[in-house]
Amino acid sequence: MVEGIPLIGNLPWRLKRLSYLLQRTRGSFALRGWRGTLARMRQEFQSRPEHDEDLSLLPLDEPFAPFALPVAEDPQVSIVIPIHGKLAYTLACLRSLARHGAQAPFEVIVVDDASSDDSASVLAQVAGLQLLRNERNLGFIGSCNAGAAVARGAFLLFLNNDTQVTSGWMDALLRCFTERADCGIAGSRLVYPDGRLQEAGGLVFADGSCWTTGRFELRDAPAFRYRRDVDYVSGASLLIRREVFQRVGGFDTRYAPAYYEDTDLAFAVRQLGLRVYYEPTSTVIHCEGITSGTDLTSGVKRHQVTNQAKFVDKWKVELSSQPPVGTSLERAVRWRTRGRILVVDTMTPEPARDSGSLRLSAILRLLDEQGWSTSFLPDDGRASMQEIAALGAPGIEVLCKPWVTELPGWLREHGHELHVVILCRHTVAGQYADLVRKHAPQAKLLFDTVDLHFLREQRAAELSGSSTMARQAETSRHSELALIGQCDATFVVSPHEQALLTQMLPQARVEVLSNIHDVHGCRHPYAERKDLVFIGGYGHPPNSDAIRWIAGEILPQLRAELPDIRLHVLGDLPDAVRRELAAPGLELHGHVTDLAPWLDNCLASLAPLRFGAGVKGKINMAMSHGVPVIATTIAVEGMQLHDGMDVLVADDASAFVGAVQRLQHNEALWQQLSEHGRDNVRRHFSAEAAAAVLHRVLD
Repeated sequence: MVEGIPLIGNLPWRLKRLSYLLQRTRGSFALRGWRGTLARMRQEFQSRPEHDEDLSLLPLDEPFAPFALPVAEDPQVSIVIPIHGKLAYTLACLRSLARHGAQAPFEVIVVDDASSDDSASVLAQVAGLQLLRNERNLGFIGSCNAGAAVARGAFLLFLNNDTQVTSGWMDALLRCFTERADCGIAGSRLVYPDGRLQEAGGLVFADGSCWTTGRFELRDAPAFRYRRDVDYVSGASLLIRREVFQRVGGFDTRYAPAYYEDTDLAFAVRQLGLRVYYEPTSTVIHCEGITSGTDLTSGVKRHQVTNQAKFVDKWKVELSSQPPVGTSLERAVRWRTRGRILVVDTMTPEPARDSGSLRLSAILRLLDEQGWSTSFLPDDGRASMQEIAALGAPGIEVLCKPWVTELPGWLREHGHELHVVILCRHTVAGQYADLVRKHAPQAKLLFDTVDLHFLREQRAAELSGSSTMARQAETSRHSELALIGQCDATFVVSPHEQALLTQMLPQARVEVLSNIHDVHGCRHPYAERKDLVFIGGYGHPPNSDAIRWIAGEILPQLRAELPDIRLHVLGDLPDAVRRELAAPGLELHGHVTDLAPWLDNCLASLAPLRFGAGVKGKINMAMSHGVPVIATTIAVEGMQLHDGMDVLVADDASAFVGAVQRLQHNEALWQQLSEHGRDNVRRHFSAEAAAAVLHRVLD
């Protein structure tokens, strides 16, 4: 019986723990369903190494030796770290700050909340650290407010002492504010020392209960790799403008000593018309439970229950628009969005690679701006970490290998969540249109042609005289027209293609969603310019034909008249083609990540395309930089350009030579083409024009 005394003595605690576990399980069933709950249990209880070595966690048992933190005369960010004992964790946190630093200047303020250990005396030996000591224990809220009161930075970054930061963590949070004008708070991706995800933003339900998304999931899973508007982020790593923090009165002391203060702050910031963002590119390791424990019935953690009632009383009006208890997780995460859109293309867009990528990236940004939760799936399954991060910044979830292996399986599981599906190019739409209708019958199905494949193939056949290519073009025509008839709406890039399809399929809805470009402006004057450029990769058949025409006929005639002229080809070329085409005056640069240095200094851009379809991004790009364009009739088709006013049209080599000579001797003509070209991009190829089309179709 004596051996049973500890068990009996712990019985009240065990009953409370069982009640808490049952409560969590019921909540998980409501949010995830039974399959998701079982998967979640497997994640929580599976055996894992204590630490993920990829995170390079600093040891807690390292003997103390004085070290220094960065010092800034004019800090942009003030990092406020409240502590109450746990010196080993505080030192590891500070060492991680010293190790990783940041591009932005920052200061570190540690608020010692009446620690009973030797934290104060040891931390006094850390150079560059501002140490405050509370005369009495104020708790997390009081300590954070005290640290904020002495901060000098324009931003406050609240950081738990049981965290360790990683490379780029702070600059990523600041970037969220730079890229999102409505950002009021940005929070980090929190991970456990074993590498699993701890938190990717939080949800608040109508009864004031909270749910941290992503707990125990793989931290690099697609659902947690994109920037997202959330209900709140944890105060373990939270960035806010100091002015905004002061305007809302700091952390509300009604929640002292702790719990619900970060959720309350998020609601107060949203009341100002700002948003709270989860920032996945800022990773912070958090040893949850070290500072406050995990038992809801004892210690500081017990305030979590009582403070929920205070929170509900304060925000009852706002809570009425939050998801009701029992809302599924996938619906709750997207509660404030207009709905979910899936976009599928052949590969992940890379704006510096080709015009289609630039256009698709802009469309994805516009969908996010219009309030849609957007997922992108590359049909080849590939996306690099850099590409995932690039699309994640404008809020796009990337569904790629190894997490998503193929679209049919994903549609079976998630098709019911979709409101819209956009299939890009007929080679993609032809595979999946029927599957979308089957697994997502409620979704609007849109076909983005990118350009009319059959039209491009038909013109190539006419140029080459190939009967094989002509038959292929006819096959493509039947395929594309069938898809257009099957879909709810079809996007084309030019009025010419819209008119052509209207004639062929008068019952189909066809909308012009053209290229999308910013107007960069003309940055160098006419007098400083020389040479010519051609923009485009060799892998696209119209480009390869144009490059060979340039090398074989246009450039030799140009250099006969203008011996010093050079033509720069900017785009991927195979090594064998480089060797074959090498000639005086032809500069084959290959792929370049930034076109601006060439476009800022060249006299003109050539677009000698003899076949093709769609709108030519090479023309848009040059004109957006104020560079006059010399192009064939086919190249300017559907672009609302007029010869001699906005562009110079040339359909043979001698005409290209004459056009270049005109620009070399006529500054007034050059200026006119430069100005009119920029105006053309503003009128017909702007984000505003594309946004209007998307609104019309999606609304």
